[in-house]
Amino acid sequence: MKTESQESIAGTNMARRSFLRYAGVGVAAAGLLATASCTKDHPIIAPSTGIDIGATGDLAILNYAYALEQLEAAFYTQVILTPYSGISADEKAMLTSIRDHEILHREFFKAALGINAIPPLTVDFSKIDFSNRAATLGAAKAFEDTGVTAYNGAAYLIGSGAYLTLAGKIVSVEARHAALVSNLLVRGSFAASDQVDASGLNKSASIAEVLKIANAYLKTKVSASNYNYVAA
Repeated sequence: MKTESQESIAGTNMARRSFLRYAGVGVAAAGLLATASCTKDHPIIAPSTGIDIGATGDLAILNYAYALEQLEAAFYTQVILTPYSGISADEKAMLTSIRDHEILHREFFKAALGINAIPPLTVDFSKIDFSNRAATLGAAKAFEDTGVTAYNGAAYLIGSGAYLTLAGKIVSVEARHAALVSNLLVRGSFAASDQVDASGLNKSASIAEVLKIANAYLKTKVSASNYNYVAA
């Protein structure tokens, strides 16, 4: 029988093996890698203050998404390593599936960015009681809802059609996660008004709003202070 740590390692290996297939049978991935490698808009790394995603362009937005996926992957890895009291087999299976998706997303952005990727981030989950179901699922809901609003809020800044298509594919999966987690907390809340407005549209959030939330769970702070908010 696999231990929890073995499950985490298996998930990471699965993500790496699946990258080219996930990115589009190699051809699209090669284009993404080439685009990212040729850009001069590198992220700014300042050890004393954290990491800035960069000034302009798709590279900055990809690093923004990569930071969020690092955070989510780390969170769900911890959830499965230290499952909350009373977790059911079905809940553990669903949360494991979400973990594996988040690892895939993280590894996709890492590979696509190549040498332009921001470094691994150090998380801080000291505010989350992973032994408590309500606290863990509440945090999961916050991460998922924030992730969906982040993609929705940054989509207009993406210049590449290929990037935009892939972002759309990822956010649709994140929205499925958000609906599932919300429904685990409160049955029937999968499209509640805190996320879906009266027009049937999911809400969005700015990069600054999202990073304020994300940084509460990061020792390595991420900023967008150098980003020039101009649609591509």
